[in-house]
Amino acid sequence: MKSDKKLIDENGKRLDGRGPDQLRNIKIEAGVLHRADGSCYLEWGGNKVIAAVYGPREAIPKHTQNPLKAIVKARYNMAAFSVDDRKRPGPDRRSQEISKVTSEALEKIVLTDQFPRAAIDVNIEVLDAEAGTRCAGLTAAGVALADAGIPMRDIPVACAAGKIGAENNDGMFSGGFVVLDLGKEEDNFGNADLPIAIAPRTNDIILLQMDGHLTFDEFEHALDLAMKGCQEISKLQKEALLRRYKSDVEVEE
Repeated sequence: MKSDKKLIDENGKRLDGRGPDQLRNIKIEAGVLHRADGSCYLEWGGNKVIAAVYGPREAIPKHTQNPLKAIVKARYNMAAFSVDDRKRPGPDRRSQEISKVTSEALEKIVLTDQFPRAAIDVNIEVLDAEAGTRCAGLTAAGVALADAGIPMRDIPVACAAGKIGAENNDGMFSGGFVVLDLGKEEDNFGNADLPIAIAPRTNDIILLQMDGHLTFDEFEHALDLAMKGCQEISKLQKEALLRRYKSDVEVEE
């Protein structure tokens, strides 16, 4: 599908004025829910996401228990009012797929062997959706897990890069620029999308998906951009957790 909008101009400026390697504005707040063991509210461009962690607690029903490790169960859901055309309430195929890959990514980084027969529930609710909600949800989940005190190898963080077209002399969109953190129109009308999640200390990839087509060189460039984006967001995660810790200390004093 082609857009009648020029996604990027000849100077490398995108629709929202960002350069190819710039993130949208991101705001992260930890510990927003009092009844959850850990929580996070995240705004990322037009996305608004809340994540809540419950556990570790006994896995129920018992036949789901693993005697050697905990089960990490992520549930991703988009609120009916999160998109322009009201979404049908309840889980759909896309939500189930994102829940599955998010659970698998988090299991790679949580020290599950410390909690045999237990379950760690991660609930991710998208309140407002623009583009890149799976990356926003996993990033918020990482902060919520840290806020809950769940032992992890690192705080997981996610980001995406992709390829968007440029208008040629015939008014058609062709070729493409590899850019960081696709916006709504870029996601809808771009050529490719590459979301990843990493453990930022080691750069180990815990999630990698791709939609669209990239050459090998474009893939390497997109992966490099997404890695750098993850590192920038990781700093924001840690700052949010430090603010949360400082606020708790001030209350105790």
